Amino acid sequence: MRLNGHKIAVLMESDFYEPEILYYRYRFPEEGAEVHFLTRLWGNEAMTFQGHEHRMPFEVTESFEDLDEFALKEYSAVIVPSGMVSDRLRYTDDPEQLPPASQFLRRAFADPAIVKGIICHGMWLAAPIPNLMRGRRAVVHNNLLGDLRNMGGEYVDEDVVIHDDLVTGRTGNHCHVFARTIIDLLADRQPAEPAPAAQAVQPAEAVQPAQAVPAGQG
Repeated sequence: MRLNGHKIAVLMESDFYEPEILYYRYRFPEEGAEVHFLTRLWGNEAMTFQGHEHRMPFEVTESFEDLDEFALKEYSAVIVPSGMVSDRLRYTDDPEQLPPASQFLRRAFADPAIVKGIICHGMWLAAPIPNLMRGRRAVVHNNLLGDLRNMGGEYVDEDVVIHDDLVTGRTGNHCHVFARTIIDLLADRQPAEPAPAAQAVQPAEAVQPAQAVPAGQG
């Protein structure tokens, strides 16, 4: 299979587009990739989200906030899906701080070895960090044309657009060509090496006390 050893992260929240998420759930593993759905868990062990069209439940147990720099590097791609996922994820408790999901996206953009996939309304997640899109060619849903241009991006009227390590898709209904493009890109790359396991520190050997030498034998 073409993507053996690759890991792909898909961000999740409620009001996701069910056909798109189900497509990723099964299509990437068909090529041998691991798919991990990540969200902000708000201190919970798991959260169940509902789809936008059919209110389909979808449980997520992994948080992007738990990924350190080594764990992030294990991912070959990070996908921001369509629907209202990015709008919900770009919430911030403190108006002076970036949303945690936008911080995560910025970390992914800082590593050119990670393919970034943003489709349809997923571009909303980049709005708090517009410098990520400045000078990049991309396609978005027609409702986000102003958002992309205000971020300094260059709109391209195609269903899927590639600019270096960024893949963008027009709408959730284009998830099949969007996913195929990501698969083709990753198939030409070596998967990331797993983060090294922490080595247990071996206790120092106890120093044996010196034996007293009996008098007259020294």
